[in-house]
Order: sequence, then structure tokens, then C-alpha cells
Amino acid sequence: MHRAMPALDKHDSPLPTTTVKWRFPAVHPEGRKFAVIAGAVTALAFALHWGALAWLLVGVTAWVAAFFRDPVRTTPRGDKLVVAPADGLITMIAKVGPPPELRGGDMLPDGDYTRVSIFMSVFDVHINRAPIAGRVKRIAYVPGKFVNADLDKASEDNERQHMLIEGADGLCIGFTQIAGLVARRILSFVREGDVVDVGQRVGLIRFGSRVDVYLPAGTSPKVLLGQRTIAGETVLAEIGSDVTLTGISQ
Repeated sequence: MHRAMPALDKHDSPLPTTTVKWRFPAVHPEGRKFAVIAGAVTALAFALHWGALAWLLVGVTAWVAAFFRDPVRTTPRGDKLVVAPADGLITMIAKVGPPPELRGGDMLPDGDYTRVSIFMSVFDVHINRAPIAGRVKRIAYVPGKFVNADLDKASEDNERQHMLIEGADGLCIGFTQIAGLVARRILSFVREGDVVDVGQRVGLIRFGSRVDVYLPAGTSPKVLLGQRTIAGETVLAEIGSDVTLTGISQ
């Protein structure tokens, strides 16, 4: 005998009842002064009737504002999830040792780590976000060169800033902001000892650069070479999951 299913109350709907609407990304406060300067120069060019140059400066002003855009991101939550700290292209995945600035003591132990490198072009969002929730245990700035951030040696030669976050379970995830050819300043929005949430804005690199993330042994990345990541949204890895992914570019 079949029994009739009870009617669903409006609060028991199995489907989400809310919607999300697109909105124009805000410009980060760090970039507003640059956008204002570019806009002022553009206005002056029009006032002086510089014609083609003035219209070219309109494009420059729009690009400066777009470079410092700060879109809202929806971050997946999970005790073992590591999310991408940067927008960009996965250009390298390699087995390496931990950076000297984050090695030893109660930081990253010696051993093999999987370094996932995310290259940010001048067209990518440059706000960097925390890959896990936890306490900022270490921030180490290292002056250096400004060679192409897409090169492997950039992780050792370029100006860079290392950051180490310790999760509630004691596991530490390290990542490095690396300056590039045109990047001339690495900014940090947090300090050592601060508690951050996963996906929280933690820094910015001006004008083209790279971010390296160090995954511990026994954890394989859930991204592939050539894949694009979205800071605060793309899952880079699940701690303890050592399943190697394969894919195809098409």
C-alpha cells in the first residue's frame, strides 16, 4: 500500500530559494589613488586637446582600475581543504624542499613538498587570499631581483615574501608572493600572530607576479598544469589525499 508523501513546507524545500546577482567589482583602496592619478592625467590631456593620446589614457585609466579590482569570492569550507591564494595560471608543479625562511623549528620540517606555482599576468586579479584558516605564524620578506616570475629561478632570486599559516590542527601551509618583471612592491594586509579565515584577503602584488604554495608530503594537488585558478575559490588540494589527477588541454 502506497502512502502519500507529506507536502513540503516552504522552509523544507530541497532546492535553494535565494539567487546571486552579478555586481561590478570594487576597486581595492590600495589602487584607488593610482586610478585617481590616471584619471586626472586623462582629464588634463582632454583639456589640452591632446586627441589620440587622451583617448589612449582613457584605456590606461580603465586598466589601472581593473588591475586593482577586488571581486567578492565564495570560498568552499572544509578542515582539510587548501584553496588557491591567487588568480592565475598553473605554470609549474614540482617536488622541492621548503623555503629556508619557513624551514625548521616549529615551522615546516625538512622533506619533499609539492610546490604549485600560480602565475598572475597583468590582467589577473592581484589580491592574494589565505589558503587555509589559522594563525599567521611567520612573514618573511626577502629583497631580490625582478626577473620573469614565470621562470623557476624566480622562487630563489626574485624579491619575495613568505607567509606561513598554522591551522587549528597544527598543520602549517606555506606560500610565497614573488615579484615579477614589472612588479615592484609586495604588500601584506596581515601581521604575524593575526588569525585569518580561509579565503581572507592577506596581501597584494603590484603589476604581474607569482604565488607558490607548498603542499606537504602525502598531499597531491587537485589542479593541473595549464589550469586557471580563482583566489579563494579553486580547491588546490585536500590534505592527506594523494590521488594524482590527469587531464587534457583542449
